[in-house]
Amino acid sequence: MNFRTVCYGILSFISCSAAAQDTLNINIRQADSLFLTNNASLLASSMNIEAQKAQIIQAKAYPNPVFTADINVYDPENQKALHIGQTGQKAFQLEQLILLGGKRKSEIEIAKSNAKIAELEFQQLLRQLKFRLHSDLFAIGQQQVLLQRYNNQLDLLNTLLSAYETQATKGNVPLKDVVRLKGAYLKLNNERAALLKEYFETQSSLQTLLQTSAAIQFQFTETDIEKYVQLKSMEEIKAEAMQSRPELQIGLTNKILAGQYLEFQKRLAVPDISLFTAYDQRSGAFNNQVNAGFSIPLPLWNRNQGNIRASQFRIREADYGLQAIQAEMMSDIQNAYALYMQTVSEYQKAIALYNEDFEITVKGMTDNFQKRNVSIVEFIDFFEAYNETLNELTRIKTQLVISAEQLNLLTGKDIY
Repeated sequence: MNFRTVCYGILSFISCSAAAQDTLNINIRQADSLFLTNNASLLASSMNIEAQKAQIIQAKAYPNPVFTADINVYDPENQKALHIGQTGQKAFQLEQLILLGGKRKSEIEIAKSNAKIAELEFQQLLRQLKFRLHSDLFAIGQQQVLLQRYNNQLDLLNTLLSAYETQATKGNVPLKDVVRLKGAYLKLNNERAALLKEYFETQSSLQTLLQTSAAIQFQFTETDIEKYVQLKSMEEIKAEAMQSRPELQIGLTNKILAGQYLEFQKRLAVPDISLFTAYDQRSGAFNNQVNAGFSIPLPLWNRNQGNIRASQFRIREADYGLQAIQAEMMSDIQNAYALYMQTVSEYQKAIALYNEDFEITVKGMTDNFQKRNVSIVEFIDFFEAYNETLNELTRIKTQLVISAEQLNLLTGKDIY
């Protein structure tokens, strides 16, 4: 078994192992739909929204009344247990806490703000995972294209090696040409192995996002990539981010929440009143007397001063946090926009340079090499330069998608 047979066997085994998995053929829309339906992180975050909404229901609920019963267990004078009849003793009291100062209203407002934050955090998680999903999809799409071309080129080199080994044994071609072809085969096979490692890593990420064990086969066209070329101004993107970015909306809501919490602490300083009515059979001033009354704490020493002061600092903290989010957001957008514009420029140049002439030239160089009109050195140099071009084109296309999706993420809206 010679070198070429071993390499080709390994290549075939890896390819067959990958093909043995169930395959999921999806386009971008189908992937988004499957992602929204299956992703466990999103489902968990949506449960948090429902939990926070339930807290609004709880905040609206009024305190329950308290019923107290006091009955005789043992009468030592009459040596009688549970003496609660007409000559015995029993007492009952019903008490209701009345919330004053608008505390209940404040609790409802706080619960609503927390529910809004939960919804915004869900949107934030959704956009982060969607960025990862789209980036991985187009990355694996380019990897699939490049792997297929590598496979075709390895098949071509395998055919050329067979022919050259046969000719070398007959003395028609020098053995050094066979060695050069083997070196080119090994180099390309190593590049394919490195790409295959990236491919399986991307597969693992996508399978996690889509909650599937099937191998993802991404269906896309050049039009799907070209749609990311939309020259919008930085001011337009920044203005959109100010309206849509979940992190900024969370910061604004946190500031509102801090104000609501301060108001709640101030209202807690207002004492609540408890109203009660009571029945006492024999232990009061009169038999079978019915009483009514109220109780209220006197705010002499504890007027909730510490919590009020802490809440004032939380407002300032939220304000500084909001300023930090805005500064970071503007900086991130500015740098991401610069990268995007550079990538668009690279993509447009690459598309203009790479055309059908490349494939025609490859076929012509291969035919002329087989006819010995082109030397082994010229053929290998061209072959390696062509592969470098394919790698660069793949990188540029993937980077275009990622840089545009990064702006979508930073903006909080699908602008590309």
